[in-house]
Amino acid sequence: MCIIEIHEEVRTIKYFVKSDWNGFFGLFTNNLTNILVMASLLSVVVGLPGNIVYGRILPAVGFSILLSSIYYSFMAVKLAKKENRSDVTALPAGTSVPHMFLIVFLIIGPVYWATDNAYLAWSAGLVWALLEGIVELLGSFIGIKVRKILPRAAMLGSLAGVSITYIALNPAFSVFAIPYIGLVSLAIVLLGWVGKVKMPFNIPTGLVAIIVGVIIGWSSGLMSGQALVDSFSNLTLGAPIPSFTRFIDGFGDALPFLFSAIPLGIYNFFETIDNCESAAVAGDNYNTKEAMLADGATTIIGAIFGSPFPTAVFIGHPGWKEAGARIGYSFVGGLVLFVLTIFGMISVLLNIIPVVAILPILLYIGVVITTQAFTSVSHKYAPAVVLAIVPWLADWTKNAVDIAVGAAGTNAGTIGFDVLNTAGLNYLGMMHLGAGSIIVGMILGSIAVYVIDHKFVHATITSLIAALLTFFGIIHSGVVQINANLDMTIGYLLVALIFGGYAYINYKKGEQYEKVSS
Repeated sequence: MCIIEIHEEVRTIKYFVKSDWNGFFGLFTNNLTNILVMASLLSVVVGLPGNIVYGRILPAVGFSILLSSIYYSFMAVKLAKKENRSDVTALPAGTSVPHMFLIVFLIIGPVYWATDNAYLAWSAGLVWALLEGIVELLGSFIGIKVRKILPRAAMLGSLAGVSITYIALNPAFSVFAIPYIGLVSLAIVLLGWVGKVKMPFNIPTGLVAIIVGVIIGWSSGLMSGQALVDSFSNLTLGAPIPSFTRFIDGFGDALPFLFSAIPLGIYNFFETIDNCESAAVAGDNYNTKEAMLADGATTIIGAIFGSPFPTAVFIGHPGWKEAGARIGYSFVGGLVLFVLTIFGMISVLLNIIPVVAILPILLYIGVVITTQAFTSVSHKYAPAVVLAIVPWLADWTKNAVDIAVGAAGTNAGTIGFDVLNTAGLNYLGMMHLGAGSIIVGMILGSIAVYVIDHKFVHATITSLIAALLTFFGIIHSGVVQINANLDMTIGYLLVALIFGGYAYINYKKGEQYEKVSS
């Protein structure tokens, strides 16, 4: 007898490969864009002094992103060793984009404008971030079960909603506002990442888009030399310093806003669930609970060191994987970003790189994720994907309207909901539909999937859960409270009654069939 032993070849884990540069420039510029916008919001819109923005907040943000990039790189190494694969892509991570705007405009801005105290405004934001991190940690204990229960079409559809709105729309507007830079950068991104065309000298696609954008920006006169010179005044060595007294100092000012942090924390852990599902579809099946614990922990540590912005697993894993990113792109990006923030270089970069040259990268990510939602599920579930996107459209549009009328010195309530409704904009319905959009999208998408599959018992249960969440203001309301939206609660209960009726009819039909068969 001849015994043949077959030994599976053990792959050597490479922590950084050449194609990681594509992922590095993509994810790094994604996070850099967010921080550039963040710096503009805090210093220009809110008016916080530069020593707090560039010397305290941004270094802490950079530190929290570095921590998350280190841990998600570690998770990628574990997965690569476990499955003996060389093509594992680390989960992309950074500061949550929707939360960035909400924390600035709902907490830091109002507290600063009311008190004229930048320290208190910053501290209030830290209390908010701390609570969000705690909610994320608690959510990790149910995350795996939720991921198994929720239909894939509902999760990916809701993810597509935030991709097409908050990730893709604003960059698209900016691209077409300055087309001689934006469209050129977009063309390069399409060539390299969609068309798979190699760039000259094999330079990473993202870097080519930035270099060309910088050349056009400066040669066209869009960028200002004086503004660049002035930005050097913000160069400062700012180290993230841990402090617990900031939470105590900011608690009183943050208290009126804290209930709003609960649904946003829930949003964050659902976003992580969605993004882990998206990564699994792309071939990397990460531990959802571990990812959620990492999200919550890095948010809390970041808040302790001075970052009011929660960290999150980013949308875009399939896009970076397709671009060639593997393990090292995440860590290197986090490290470079941390160095830039502690040396106060963000202000300088803001005046060297035209932001519009970076934005096509975000547009590409939005397109990839939205495409994945339709191509990764059966064609029959396409209506469920679309339905899951709709609440995000409502949420984005409402925020756009609020910003526009706010810039005019008024608000929708002052103008009058009836006036807006007569003009063709049902603001009240838009507000209700968009509140808690990530959860609403998954609920509506799940109901559609269950109806398509004639699982009316599941549709009934989902509608009852929606009624419960609505009653307490987790969804369809801007405030967490008892009986937050009675009309919407009644609506879901009536829907549950309808589905329950169909479930009973199907049950009776099945019972009669069994009697005839026997």
